[in-house]
Amino acid sequence: MSETEIREPIQKRSIETKDKIIKAGFDLICHDGYYNTNTSKIAKKAGVSTGIVYQYFKDKRDIFLSGLNKYADDIFYPMFNIPNINFTKDNLANIFKNMIQKYISNHKLSAIAHEEITAMTHSDKDVASHFHKKEMEMTNKISNILINNNFNTPNIKEKVHIVMGLIDNLCHEIVYHKHKELDYNIMTDLVIDEIVHILTIKD
Repeated sequence: MSETEIREPIQKRSIETKDKIIKAGFDLICHDGYYNTNTSKIAKKAGVSTGIVYQYFKDKRDIFLSGLNKYADDIFYPMFNIPNINFTKDNLANIFKNMIQKYISNHKLSAIAHEEITAMTHSDKDVASHFHKKEMEMTNKISNILINNNFNTPNIKEKVHIVMGLIDNLCHEIVYHKHKELDYNIMTDLVIDEIVHILTIKD
């Protein structure tokens, strides 16, 4: 089917149908793998015909990219949902500790999806571009919250980006690598200490 034949739903029922297809496709790809999923499986899970699927999407990749935009934040960037709370030097460590715990919980709940999507960032330029954009959105969000709370240290965006990398690496270590020789409570405390140092040092 050509790209011009793909239609954008207007009516509520059609919008709901398209959303069901996106969710079904994203769930299947995350849990069964991209190459083990096809449009027939997606249609069956969504409760529609394959013809209906092709009314809204070119192929399973199109469905996956739509799902990525709709659902991936909850898996990879739970910190997008943090409220605009007041950050101070006194509560900074506790806020980031809670943030790390939330991040770890999300990784554990969506471990298979996380692994599948991460693998695709190495083989699909649009998936990689999605995460490049989201990383900067996350960096900007945290930076702006800190600036609004008078954390006016130089190079705040660069510092926040380093902090996000530290959190991501810690979560991967705890959820996936699981080195028995390491004490993850100590490691978490060290990461939090480093985050506080990075964000409060005056340079």
